[in-house]
Amino acid sequence: MYLWIKALHLISVIAWMAGMLYLPRLFIYHAECGVGSAQAETFKVMERKLLRIIINPAMTATWIFGLTMIFMPATMGGLGIGAGAWLWVKLALVTLLSAFHGWLSAERKRFERDEIRHEPKFYRMINEIPTVIMIVVVILVIVKPF
Repeated sequence: MYLWIKALHLISVIAWMAGMLYLPRLFIYHAECGVGSAQAETFKVMERKLLRIIINPAMTATWIFGLTMIFMPATMGGLGIGAGAWLWVKLALVTLLSAFHGWLSAERKRFERDEIRHEPKFYRMINEIPTVIMIVVVILVIVKPF
């Protein structure tokens, strides 16, 4: 059972990260086009659907399957809360990524209202946040440095 949960967790993480990397890219293009343009209206639909259909469910599934692996009894392959400091750092980073997800969601609502608060360059820079977190989390999970 543990390996099935782990596989579903990894599938969810991949879907979540794909969306988290793509949504800021859509914000870049959206910020570059004129408010009220047909292109801007298309980006609004794309952003809303990406968040609601892919990113939100993938994040929820990531948390459910991840916590299931932690709290699953060790006899069934579970990690347990005492798995090591790497797990606590990973959880902190995933919490940070979830907060970033919330910020992206709020930013999408502002775009929906034509309240574009930042230049495209800003969205290019923040587009790297999920990448950096992902790299550190993968190293923590695979290498378990502490």
